[in-house]
Amino acid sequence: MRERSLPASPNWYSSRCSDVSSSGLLGVGAKSVIYLIEVSAASCRVTGELVGHRDLVSGFSFCQHPEQSHICVSSSTDGSVRFWDSNNKTLIRKNAPHQSPISAVHWSPADKNLVVSGEEKGVVVCHWFHTGDTASFFPEPRTIFCLTCSPHSWKSVAVGYKDGMIVLIDISKKGEVMQRLRGHDNEIHSLAWSPLIGEDTLYTRAEDHDATNGVPAGEESGCFLASGSKDQTVRIWSTAKGKGVMTLKLPFLKRRGSAVDPGVKERIWLNVHWPKGRATQLVSSCFSGELAMWDLAKNGKQKWSLFGTSSEGQNHSRIVFNMSSVQLQDGREILISTSMDREIKCWDLDSLSCCWTLPTLGGHVYTLTFSPVGVGCLALGVGDNVIRVWNTLSTQNQYDVRSFWQGIKSKVTALAWHPKKEGSLAFGTDDGKVGIYDVFSNKPPQISSSYHKKTVYTLSWGPPVPPLSFGAEGKQSDSLYSCAGEGVILQHDPTRLNGEASDIDKLIRDTNNIQHKLSPHTDLSWKPDGKVVAIGNEDGSIDVYQAPSLLLLCSIQQHHKIINTLRWHHDHGTAPELHCLLASGSTNAIVYVHDLRSVIENPPESPAVLTEPYRRLCGHTAKITSVAWSPHHSGRLVTTSYDGTAQVWDVLEEAAVSNYRGHTGYLLCVDWSPADPDVIWTGGKDFTVQEWKVSQQEFTKPPKGKKMVLMQEKKQKKKNKTASGSVGPAEPKINGEPATEGKQAEQGLSEEDEEEEVRSSNSLESPAVNEVPRKSTPAAKPKDKPDLMKKKKPRSMLPLSTSMDHRPKEELLQDCLTLASVKHSSAPPAGCVPGRGDYIHLGLFHDREALYRMFEAEEKSHVEAGHYDSVVYLRLWSGDLQGALQLATERGELNDHLLSIAPMAGFEVWSRTVEAFIKQLCLQEQFLKAASHLLSINKLYEAVDLLRSNKLYREAIALVKARLPADQPLLKDLYTCWAAVLEKDGHLSAAAKCYLGAGCSFDAAKVIARKNDAPSLRTAADLARISGEEVLGQTLALRCAKDLAAAQDWVGAQEVLSLQSPLLAHRLHLCVAELLAAALADSGVLAPASCVSTHRWATLNGSNTLQDRARDIWEEEFNVFLNSAGDRSISALLQELKSVETPARSASIPLRQVLLYSSVHLTRSLLSWLLSDDGRLMTELWQAAAWIGDSGHFEVSAAFCRLLFPEGDVRIFSRKHSKTLHLSEAEAGSLQALVCYHSLYECWWRDSVVQNGPGFCSNDEPNDEAGAAELKERCSQGLDFEPSVLLSEPHAACQATQRSVRETQERLSTMVLQHSRVRDGQMESGNQQEGSPLQTATSDVEQRSEEEEETFLSLSSKMSKLQQTLENIPNTIKMFPRPDVVECCLVLLHLDKSSSVSDVLRQQAKDLLRKYGTSLPVLKASRGFLT
Repeated sequence: MRERSLPASPNWYSSRCSDVSSSGLLGVGAKSVIYLIEVSAASCRVTGELVGHRDLVSGFSFCQHPEQSHICVSSSTDGSVRFWDSNNKTLIRKNAPHQSPISAVHWSPADKNLVVSGEEKGVVVCHWFHTGDTASFFPEPRTIFCLTCSPHSWKSVAVGYKDGMIVLIDISKKGEVMQRLRGHDNEIHSLAWSPLIGEDTLYTRAEDHDATNGVPAGEESGCFLASGSKDQTVRIWSTAKGKGVMTLKLPFLKRRGSAVDPGVKERIWLNVHWPKGRATQLVSSCFSGELAMWDLAKNGKQKWSLFGTSSEGQNHSRIVFNMSSVQLQDGREILISTSMDREIKCWDLDSLSCCWTLPTLGGHVYTLTFSPVGVGCLALGVGDNVIRVWNTLSTQNQYDVRSFWQGIKSKVTALAWHPKKEGSLAFGTDDGKVGIYDVFSNKPPQISSSYHKKTVYTLSWGPPVPPLSFGAEGKQSDSLYSCAGEGVILQHDPTRLNGEASDIDKLIRDTNNIQHKLSPHTDLSWKPDGKVVAIGNEDGSIDVYQAPSLLLLCSIQQHHKIINTLRWHHDHGTAPELHCLLASGSTNAIVYVHDLRSVIENPPESPAVLTEPYRRLCGHTAKITSVAWSPHHSGRLVTTSYDGTAQVWDVLEEAAVSNYRGHTGYLLCVDWSPADPDVIWTGGKDFTVQEWKVSQQEFTKPPKGKKMVLMQEKKQKKKNKTASGSVGPAEPKINGEPATEGKQAEQGLSEEDEEEEVRSSNSLESPAVNEVPRKSTPAAKPKDKPDLMKKKKPRSMLPLSTSMDHRPKEELLQDCLTLASVKHSSAPPAGCVPGRGDYIHLGLFHDREALYRMFEAEEKSHVEAGHYDSVVYLRLWSGDLQGALQLATERGELNDHLLSIAPMAGFEVWSRTVEAFIKQLCLQEQFLKAASHLLSINKLYEAVDLLRSNKLYREAIALVKARLPADQPLLKDLYTCWAAVLEKDGHLSAAAKCYLGAGCSFDAAKVIARKNDAPSLRTAADLARISGEEVLGQTLALRCAKDLAAAQDWVGAQEVLSLQSPLLAHRLHLCVAELLAAALADSGVLAPASCVSTHRWATLNGSNTLQDRARDIWEEEFNVFLNSAGDRSISALLQELKSVETPARSASIPLRQVLLYSSVHLTRSLLSWLLSDDGRLMTELWQAAAWIGDSGHFEVSAAFCRLLFPEGDVRIFSRKHSKTLHLSEAEAGSLQALVCYHSLYECWWRDSVVQNGPGFCSNDEPNDEAGAAELKERCSQGLDFEPSVLLSEPHAACQATQRSVRETQERLSTMVLQHSRVRDGQMESGNQQEGSPLQTATSDVEQRSEEEEETFLSLSSKMSKLQQTLENIPNTIKMFPRPDVVECCLVLLHLDKSSSVSDVLRQQAKDLLRKYGTSLPVLKASRGFLT
């Protein structure tokens, strides 16, 4: 049973890795364990763990139904889903239907038996708790990030994906997709259903209550769904309509004295939680750990309120991953949050203040120690690079923990409080750093300038020894000693840490006259009185030295493995005989206690060797990691071990007192509480620190069951079976199960051994600092089988003769006699021919002829086996080089070696061999190598052809340029061929380089321009200009400038044209176009483009008209004057611009393109003005206005007329340059009519404002009483223009005729269509009805045709008369039309009610209406004016 504890940090980047039950039990997934924590509004307590998963816990959820509130479910990346009983902390059932890591799990709030899980690859699985059945669905082929079950319907499940998609599925219909919610563009981190069914709570407008045609995902009335995404937005969705109803953007808050930059993409996890009973309140996480409560029914921009604003330091300091809420029995509703800052916080949802904070740990707890001065101050060294100091005796906060991280870049592996100076804490790290923190100040730590090469294992304060002790008499300063993995103990001066630390080995050698190398040190412990120090070594020995000279008093030779821990008995007890007890633990499982009283009080003349302990404490089943003496008892010791338990001993009785088994991994450190004799603190591999009482433990001794005995027997058998005896360490077990006892070697440690070894000459390794533990590598196993990777023995060149040497011993001896007879006897044995038959092997030991015979036999053997390469080598050895090459050529087995020796057979043989080798290489598709060999026989052109035929153009060109003259036609041919291939494959830039290499600059520019984007066109134009292709360069530059102008990149367009001097006219056109676009944008009728770049001069700048400003800019920026000559003359520029063609006017052309076409005519008119060509000027002006008018943009056309003629009079073209026009021409009359037409409508609008009141005006006009009075006064003054130009009877007659032509054409086309349909219908009916009288049907068709023919003839005749009338109308009226005369008459008569219109105009308008207003809408509108 435990008291308080700090659990492991909750896992990061999981959508639901924590949950709280209705009874107030919080479950948190940390690594592969679920920690259970009782929570209330005042405090919390860790009550236990759920252990069983093999990998990270990825999801956790409680059943929310009262009768099953103690049942919970968890998922893991190991692919399993486990059901647990949180009361008994036992596993109920394990399901493993997933094939991939599970990313989310949720217990349905609407069904007590339904659990839904989703894996990363998109598979969703339903688990039925009461039956154990499962069902799998695959709604979308996407990566699942989160899922949540509806609280209102068991059928509905919302699934969030990595790509931002949210899918609502119906599990009753085999996972059918009901809705796809699109809006987020990044990972969906969290989903939360509204606790209230229906979608009426957030609507504030009547139109939002419209009924939906689709079927909602939940019930018929639907339900809101909230989602949080990596795109920094929270969205509220209507599941009935399948669309978003609200988007909430995270606030950018000031933290740590600086503002969050919205442009910087921060690390974010956006979790959302919808508390029960709060339908309009939503909780979400923010950028830097803040929590926000959103009031969804609140109007305005700031809908959020921050948690923890009542005092500083309440918020999380890093991003929040999970939130869950519960309503306690006292009615308070609390929220639990987990964060990357490794803290679990509890919040009051009413006051939004923090109730309590539970710190968690993100790494192994390597060391813990209580301060000898500050009672109850516990320091923790953790593998997450942080030191924690816990005031365990605080009455205000039972988890009063402060963290220290400055200056620490690695795991904290050693700690030591100063024995006298309060708040001074020394620390050592995994990277060999030693420093001192003052925990009562905010200053960074002091770091020693002397680093260890490996992990610091032990720190100890003790009296100074030489050289620091020289001249230190009277000083009350202690030295800091550090022992690290390289086996060195350094002495640091705490007052001068920037000085060099001293190695005490030098003093030990000098004092004790030691010549041999000292064993590497692994631990040290100073006796509390500072008189002696004990040093543990890697060989298992313990040396005790007398201070300050470090004279060796004795050597303890009882351990035979590396010393892990040493600790002296305290000296404040009543029994002085116990003050000299030294406890030691090593890699073996026995703890020895040594009584050194006689050695210390009566030092021997020579060092003593102790081989028997004072007490032997046996019981642990794995290596000892830490020991601590009780400061309250005499002879009471606690030890921790790799067996996962802590054992309390009565040393004097050698008896086990109590055994603690609350950890889920091996233990690394222990210390006794200085305030409570019954309390001990332990820490270990499971990332936890636990407080427990000795008297409340169930067990007395460490576990040692049958499994331990079986493993020891198996291990002994392996040792006996292996001759070398080198058996790799087995994987350690936990909670009393056996672990390895073997000492690690200095080199060759596996990753797992390095991780789990606490003391060795190598550096300490552990899982990574973050939440994700590193998978351990299986330990090394004895090699019972031969090495399969052993080098294969090469095949013998002489297999027959070799095999003859593996016969029985008698035959081998007989071979010796036979060989002796052949060499030394004149009469060899009968039938014995060395090198042939049964005596083939003797050919190697006889003469050359015998050897050749042996070679012939061996060649036959190799040919039969297919080993022709061996045959080739045998022929080489025998000197038949030509035969060897011939055989290799025939077999296609030539190689570089054979080719290198071919010249030995002569030039012709070598040449033939090279050609054969080239053919062989071509068959093997080694064309580069083949071409190189062609060069060796001086066949350059053949090599180039080979490369070109195999499309190796790059290499062929390189070869030609390196070996042939620069003017070689072959080179240009290669370039053009390669360019054609590249152009076909779409590599246009590379193709252009080829054309440039071939001297075809025109083709290079054309191929680059094929891309048809602005950068490519600009590059092509520059290339053509540089290469002298001026015409092409101008054409491409003009294309590029038009594209840039269409994109409103005016600066880029001018830059492109500025390099082409003949295109000055087009620069003037773009200048006018830019000025026109800027003026229209300033007037508010044209929306500015998103990516626009303009010149500073693109503004009217106080000019009255657009034309005056354009003329000024031409003179200032483009140096175009009236007297300019040559290419810059006005006539030349106008002639150039006349070549620009514009298409037919149409309402389907985009507005910005219309403005470009209109500006062409406007530029021509300005140039005509400078030439004093009034006819051309008026024609082009009319064309410019007609382009905009015919496009259908009424407001743009009106603004265009105001820019050109602000006074409404076409005759006044420029007051600045005293330019007036005459209205005698048809174009001028049409243009004046257009200007008056817009003025007429402006008067009509003013009249509407006066009649309807000030509220009728638009947003950009004054709507107060003064403005209305001003408008009324302007209207009473009459029309400010002459409207008679709008009442042209010739134009009215022309327009009426054109309307009649259109109506007649429509009637004719309709009649033809109906006639064709009737005819087709009659033919079909005649084919289908067999019994109908044919004669009757024929007569009916003839009668109907006669009627239709008569109507068709009359319409045709009418159409001919109308066309004749239209032809008689003068062309000037048809070419230069005016606004609709009938329309203008109606507007003018309407204005007569409020504005003074002359009697002549009124009567003229009525006459025109009576004569030409014959259509039904016009008759209806004019009824009030003509009666």
